[in-house]
Amino acid sequence: MSGAIRRSFEPALAFYRIATTMLGPLAPALLNWRRRRGKEDPRRMAERMGYASLARPEGPLAWLHGASVGEGIALLPLVERLVERGVNVLVTTGTVTSASILADRLPAGARHQYLPLDIPRFLARFLDHWRPGLALVAESEIWPNMLRMVDERGVPLALVNARLSPRSFERWRKAPNLIGSLLSRIDLCLAQTQDDAIRLHQLGAPCVEVTGNLKYDVPAPPFSQPALAQMMAAVGARPVWFAASTHPGEEEIILAVHRRLRASFPDLLTIVAPRHARRGPQIAELAASVGMSSALRSLGDRLTPETEFYVADTMGEMGLFYRLTSIVLVGKSLGGARGGQNPIEPAKLGATVLYGPNVGNFAEVYRDLAAAQGAMEVADETELAQALRLYFSDPALLRRSGRATQDAVERFGGATGRIMQALEPCLTQMQAENR
Repeated sequence: MSGAIRRSFEPALAFYRIATTMLGPLAPALLNWRRRRGKEDPRRMAERMGYASLARPEGPLAWLHGASVGEGIALLPLVERLVERGVNVLVTTGTVTSASILADRLPAGARHQYLPLDIPRFLARFLDHWRPGLALVAESEIWPNMLRMVDERGVPLALVNARLSPRSFERWRKAPNLIGSLLSRIDLCLAQTQDDAIRLHQLGAPCVEVTGNLKYDVPAPPFSQPALAQMMAAVGARPVWFAASTHPGEEEIILAVHRRLRASFPDLLTIVAPRHARRGPQIAELAASVGMSSALRSLGDRLTPETEFYVADTMGEMGLFYRLTSIVLVGKSLGGARGGQNPIEPAKLGATVLYGPNVGNFAEVYRDLAAAQGAMEVADETELAQALRLYFSDPALLRRSGRATQDAVERFGGATGRIMQALEPCLTQMQAENR
């Protein structure tokens, strides 16, 4: 992006910097408000103001940032390769759930902190402590002060696993100088798909390559073998399906589908994992309101032959439930829920994937899985019931579909190696400077 376009945005960037600086004194009140709603970790709120809770290790350090759970987990293959390369790794995210999950999955040589709020003095404190030699930001997490301050310190900055939906592209086109100035501060943009690359380049990203989707390289989520054995014994030969990462409005559809199928499959078991575990009791009450027996995992309720609706309202156990069933509905895609969630984890474990029509955030992934005949779109309650009836009635079809999803995930992998290759000049320079 030309210097002229960057300069044309400097007044607006300066206004943003001044406004966020003035908001600094209000940060404790904002963080306390978020803490009361379960959105901040009370033990680590100082990290959100740039105070590190860990010492910086000696030697070269790469800083990787992902907004939340999905972005943070997608960075894991890259984290492992960097650690193997002899680079210390700092991973930042912005949510309590992501911090909890990454704590169990980061390798030795990597550590987690919360991203500071986008307030200059907080970011300065953070950067002064960690002194990264390379900054990698996942997907489309663009914070103006963060990008500006990393750029001003001369830290190489890359957007990895970058994506930009058509909807976001159209919004950004209305502010070309704004997005152009921000993207001009990114040294390297490594996009998931050719379509993402074209959109990012048109908005002003100066150096764009297509490297693929890191999420295909993420290991299958962990699980407890004793817990799985216990659950499998409790389920037995019952037909079972799993609705993962559901959002408000989707549970009503799922309950209605279960009631439709009860006549044909009287011992049917439906498992639901809400995207936000705190909604578990609310979902159990919803089941009770339609006369359905339910159990809450967070309360330690037993799964009995009489349990029809099992609410998996715990954190870090998706790997357990993906392995328990061969049919997974991926939520945030039906009814009023929009955007979709990542279907790659269940696909990696050989599940047939069902999804609603609102999957704009992962459209390419669903398209690829559907083309491989391992995933099926269901528009509404009726089509979801029909799909489940089809797969429950034809185990051979279900097995073929599950193998197709696994094959597709393996075929589309390899983004980690391509990203590491693209980053090689930066890594070589960073390690040379630390010798």
